[in-house]
Amino acid sequence: MADPVAPILLFDSGVGGLTVYDALRKVLPDAPVIYAADLAGLPYGTKTEAQIAARVAGLLGRMAERWQPRLACIACNTASTIALGMVRDVLEIPVVGTVPAIKPAAAVTRTGTIGLVGTEATIRQRYVDDLETEFAGDKRLLRVAAPGLVQAAEAKLRGAPVDPALIADVHDRLAAMAGSGAGDDSIDTLVLACTHFPLLAEELAAAFGESVQLVDGAAGIARRIAHLLEGQSFARDGSPNRFVVTGPLAGANGLEAALAARGFGSAEGF
Repeated sequence: MADPVAPILLFDSGVGGLTVYDALRKVLPDAPVIYAADLAGLPYGTKTEAQIAARVAGLLGRMAERWQPRLACIACNTASTIALGMVRDVLEIPVVGTVPAIKPAAAVTRTGTIGLVGTEATIRQRYVDDLETEFAGDKRLLRVAAPGLVQAAEAKLRGAPVDPALIADVHDRLAAMAGSGAGDDSIDTLVLACTHFPLLAEELAAAFGESVQLVDGAAGIARRIAHLLEGQSFARDGSPNRFVVTGPLAGANGLEAALAARGFGSAEGF
C-alpha cells in the first residue's frame, strides 16, 4: 500500500495535462499531485519518435526516483502513443497513458464521420491506426495536424488571445476532407487528440457549430487513475500541489492565476 502522502505524478510537454488534472480533481479531490511540465522539450509534436521516447522515458525515470509517486500519468497523447510501453518498462509503478478518444467518439457519432485533430507526431502513429481499426473500422476518421494549437493553448492559459485564423484553418481543412460539409456524411464529432486542445474548446465549438460534439479523453483518464488507486488512502501535508517545469523557470511566467485557481503553489524548476 502506498504512503498516504505519495503523490500522483502528471507529466506533459506543457500545460495541456492540466485538463486531465481538472478531471482528476473531480474523482480524487484529496490526492496529492505533482504536475511536471517539460517546457524545455515543448513542443513534442515536431520531434522524431526516437527523440520523444528517449526524452520522456529518461525524465520520468528521474522524476519517479526523486518523488516516489504512487502512479504516473503521461498526460500527453504524443508521448503516450510513442513512449508508453518504454516508460512502463522503466517504472515500477502503474503508468496511465493518454490516447486519442476514438472509441467514445465512434460510440456517439450519428453520421459516421469523425474529425480528429492532433499533433503531427500523434496522427501518424500506428497506435492511432490500431485504435481506428478496432473501434472505428466502420466509420470515416479524418485526421489533421494542428501544431499551432499547442502554442495557442499555452498562450491562452497565460492570458493571451487566440488567433481565429488557427481555429478557422483546422475547420476548413477538415471540411475540405469531409467533402459536402453537410448532410448524412458531415463531421458531427471532433476528437481533441491532444490534452492541450480542450483548453481551446470554446473557440473550436464556435467554429464547428453546435451540431459537432467535441470529445476528449480527460474524464476517462481520471476514472482509470481512480480505479487503479481504489482503496488507497490520501493525506495532504497542508502544502499546495506542486507544479514543476524543465528549463528556465521563466517558462512558467503568466501561469500564476491558472495555477493558483487549481491549488498549485508557485512553479518550481526540475
